[in-house]
Amino acid sequence: MDRDAAWALLCEYTETDGLRKHGLGVETVMRHFARKHGEDEDRWGVTGLLHDFDYERWPTAEGHPFEGNRILAERGCPEDIRTAIMGHADYTGVARETLMAKTLFAVDELTGFVTAVALVRPNKSIFEVEPPSVRKKMKDKAFARQVNREDIINGAEQLGVELDAVIAEVIAALQSNADALGLRGAG
Repeated sequence: MDRDAAWALLCEYTETDGLRKHGLGVETVMRHFARKHGEDEDRWGVTGLLHDFDYERWPTAEGHPFEGNRILAERGCPEDIRTAIMGHADYTGVARETLMAKTLFAVDELTGFVTAVALVRPNKSIFEVEPPSVRKKMKDKAFARQVNREDIINGAEQLGVELDAVIAEVIAALQSNADALGLRGAG
């Protein structure tokens, strides 16, 4: 599945701008990590773009990502992409065995959280976000309360990378695509 087909699929199943931007954000971060590790940037990017494409229609643990996996299989999406997407949700019981799967799990919640931190900055800019400010916001349970902090911590551990280093990489990745993600800011 190429990027254009993945984008079309995301748009077919996802109407809200916020969830589409989350897909774009995770795609951006996955591409960044693929480059860093010498992996297939397009494959990793498609995985990030599609990881939540079914969430709007099936927002329950019984539906997401199981329904999406079925649709992806019907459309001939490769098994490694589908397995990584299934593994991004702990409750599926699908093991994260590849670097791509571990990375998707590590960056999914974190990408959303870092984006939220940027959007509460005075200029709403990703360029104003640093790892210590993300860590500080993680301690505030009322901030972005839907984000699972344990997944963020466990994701870094599963990658074998210090959390601050993963946060810094996510920030750098989002900065590289700030305009498309609406994170350049007002200033």
